[in-house]
Amino acid sequence: MGVAVLLLGGCTVGPKYVRPSADVPADYKEAGAFRAAQPSDAIAKGKWWEVYGDPQLNALEEQVSVSNESLKAEQAQFLEARAAIRTVRAAYFPTVTANPTVAGNRESQNKALFGTTSPINYADYQLPPIDASWEPDVWGRVRRTVEAARSEAQATAADLANTELSLHAELALDYFQLRGLDSQQQLLDSTVESYEHALELTDSRYKGGIASGVDVAQAQTQLETTRAQAVDVAVDRTAFEHAIAVLIGKPPYQFSQQPLPLATPPPAIPPGLPSELLERRPDIAAAERRVQEENAQIGVARAAYFPIFALTGGGGWDSSKLTNLLDGPSGFWSLAGSAAETIFDGGLRRGVTEEARANYDKSVDTYRQTTLTAFQEVEDNLSALRILENEATIQNAAVAAAEHSLDLSNSRYKGGVANYLEVTTAQSAALGNERAAVDVLTRRMAASVLLVKALGGGWNVSQIPPL
Repeated sequence: MGVAVLLLGGCTVGPKYVRPSADVPADYKEAGAFRAAQPSDAIAKGKWWEVYGDPQLNALEEQVSVSNESLKAEQAQFLEARAAIRTVRAAYFPTVTANPTVAGNRESQNKALFGTTSPINYADYQLPPIDASWEPDVWGRVRRTVEAARSEAQATAADLANTELSLHAELALDYFQLRGLDSQQQLLDSTVESYEHALELTDSRYKGGIASGVDVAQAQTQLETTRAQAVDVAVDRTAFEHAIAVLIGKPPYQFSQQPLPLATPPPAIPPGLPSELLERRPDIAAAERRVQEENAQIGVARAAYFPIFALTGGGGWDSSKLTNLLDGPSGFWSLAGSAAETIFDGGLRRGVTEEARANYDKSVDTYRQTTLTAFQEVEDNLSALRILENEATIQNAAVAAAEHSLDLSNSRYKGGVANYLEVTTAQSAALGNERAAVDVLTRRMAASVLLVKALGGGWNVSQIPPL
């Protein structure tokens, strides 16, 4: 009676899954200066890059989702994991085969017990016949296997989302680095033009006997050095342009980006609450799903300790004549049940169970480490944005001071009070500070992209398919 109840209802062995705890801080260390800046929905859901209001960036980001080859590979891996669920779910159902046959036979007359009344030649028709076998999921082995496969597929879906987030962030980083180089190029080109005018003026003063040949040489050196710096910018710019081409699925020769210098600082991006990060980050979701997968594998290992029940049966029609193949007397059937239990396996099941528990513990540790790393990345970029904003203010003041110093040096040189070395020193200081200001702005844009990525880019755990 007990066996019958188990066959009908079954039970599931193994631990019930409980989401592992994680040490979640009450707030971010750097959150004070950010939360009040904008509403909590400042990051667009899905298309987070639209927060920058850059049409060129928006157009490039759209191409990543449809053309990036790495993303296509992740999508194929998710489809593979989803198909694996159907594979293991098949174990819920019986296996049924049919093998209709038509055969002609001739008996050997030298066969043992061959009788004179036995026909030497005869036909044999079988329809279908059908054979069926089924192992009821009494102990939940199949259910746990399906649970593990479903969790892995969901983890793979989160992996896909994390890859997509990373690729979009990488493109935004490359794009803003490229625009920062465009700003450097614009600055250097305008400086070269200014130095050309300075060289013309110094050469005229030399020809008029006011300046020395040393002044001309210094002006020429300053000009050529800056020209070389302007040319060198193209090395890094072409590398970023090629990287963007690959991210959008194009060979580099088919893509070019028009110069567009950086002009505005990054938008303020509120971080929200640390507890929300557990739902926002796809890599955290993937790690958590793999914890459930390993928990289910413990149940699969535990089920091996219990007997395996099997039902087999078959039926059909068998006749030597086609005319009476479907008559009642031609029918046949069979039905059998069996149970098998492993009595001794040399510790195999115990080893498999201990391995499953160890894998579960490892997945929990991985989940918690992923969570800690996520908090670190948010804090890193919040602090980077705060510090770089302060640095930008100071650097802009340095640029203004350097430009004022250059104006004074030019006036002193034209008035014959200072030599040209003072001018070139002021020129170098002004250019260095202006380039530093561009670099700080580029780093601020990069830090804002990394912060959006660290916050999950508008993704939410509800986007994981239920499967």
